[in-house]
Amino acid sequence: MGDLGRALPLYQRTLEDRERVQGTDHPDTLTSRNNLAYAYLTAGELSRALPLFECTLEDRERVQGIDHPDTLASRDNLAGAYETVGDLGRALPLYQRTLEDRERVLGTDHPDTLASRNNLAYTYLTAGDLSRALPLFECTLEDRERVLGTDHPDTLTSRNNLGGAYRRAGDLSRALPLYERTLEDRERVLGTDHPDTLASRNNLAHAYLTAGDLSRALPLFERALEDCERVLRPGHPMTAGVRASLKHARST
Repeated sequence: MGDLGRALPLYQRTLEDRERVQGTDHPDTLTSRNNLAYAYLTAGELSRALPLFECTLEDRERVQGIDHPDTLASRDNLAGAYETVGDLGRALPLYQRTLEDRERVLGTDHPDTLASRNNLAYTYLTAGDLSRALPLFECTLEDRERVLGTDHPDTLTSRNNLGGAYRRAGDLSRALPLYERTLEDRERVLGTDHPDTLASRNNLAHAYLTAGDLSRALPLFERALEDCERVLRPGHPMTAGVRASLKHARST
């Protein structure tokens, strides 16, 4: 719900209580440490999130083993935290190792393996390495459609991400249909007010703007802003981003 003011104290207390009652090395305690780190990351408190992710990975490797699914999840989470702070030099090797390990331990079709493939592709895209990002996005979408189904939220995320990669590559003829389909599917599957649906509406508006189609872009930006202001918490980053995009589109 985005109510971090209530979530953080609960995560903090749960971690303290689990450390006291179950011990610092209990798997549930390690899960609490991971959850608190993720909440700090969501709140933008990176100076608190990163050390927690790092120590949780170290502890899980020691207590549960390097191949345990929870350890692989911690490695993936730490990579995501490094990516958030812009440290791609640390994020990429962790994502690459996690994908290799998940393929070996969980199998190539496991949902966590597919998530790792998507995360690695997204990091390549962030690094500007389209030659690696695009094939990974394409195969991840194909695999998720086959394994999870065309309407699964993760499949819709892959479709959205592939559209973004094509847009970044300047291939609007491929990007626009993917964005249009993703918005339609998310409205149908997740509902018109789901945050992912709002993101799709904003992404499609951006693609129309890039294509020079202001007659389609402006109404989408306006609706996306109205919906974000109504649905999301005050000061949400997505709302600020949509507002800036609408302002830019109106000045174009």
